[in-house]
Amino acid sequence: MKIAVSGKGGVGKTLIAGGLAYSLVSRGIKTVAIDADPSPNLALTLGLPIEEARQILPISENKELIESKTGTGYAGVFRLSFTVDDIVRDFSVITPFGVNLIVMGTVQSMGSGCTCPANAVIRALLRHLIVERNEAIIMDMEAGIEHIGRGTAQHVDLMLIVADANMKSLETAHSIYKLANQAGIRQIFLVGNKIRKSLEEKTIESFADKNSIKVLDFVPYDQTILDAEMQGETPLRHKNSVAICAIERICDKLVAMAKNN
Repeated sequence: MKIAVSGKGGVGKTLIAGGLAYSLVSRGIKTVAIDADPSPNLALTLGLPIEEARQILPISENKELIESKTGTGYAGVFRLSFTVDDIVRDFSVITPFGVNLIVMGTVQSMGSGCTCPANAVIRALLRHLIVERNEAIIMDMEAGIEHIGRGTAQHVDLMLIVADANMKSLETAHSIYKLANQAGIRQIFLVGNKIRKSLEEKTIESFADKNSIKVLDFVPYDQTILDAEMQGETPLRHKNSVAICAIERICDKLVAMAKNN
């Protein structure tokens, strides 16, 4: 099961990604969570203390690692072929909830033609994780699909686009949907988040229907989540919160879909 989670900043996609990763592990499914957001916060959601989260060096900023993989000894010339399986072993972090976490860091757009060493390492690592490994993968992405090349995207099982009822959020969701379609991602679903009232559900459903986007489920607004995040705590410890219960329900749906495919 390889799942990409995307959406406009501030809609709560990191909570959805972290909650799904934790839910999969709690079902006995070995899971790797990839933080591919330029402002990585998945470590905190997965229960790492702030001090430990700050010490994680993103792969894209690890100059020693990148040089060891791509260096040739000649200025401006680097290797395009190298192994990356050891990166998962040596640079992933085991979180308190049992999820393996890899923080990717910022890369240039996959379509920009950038062939810098950091991009080459991240592309190879993502392909290795998504195409060649058997663990479940949950990827917390920025608002787009820049981290996924066309060949890799075809191996992502599905994309969840997280949105609230704000029209800016929904327009971003529509843009992501079009990009994901073009990249070859076969299953794309919208998840409505921070839902306070039925009107917000109807707004999201109406927008999705007009743009031919399937809605997978809704996650209600939950003050417990906000309170936990304000205190620097992981909201995943609040198992009885309505939002966490909704994410558990989404995980059940995804597992059932995977079994039927």
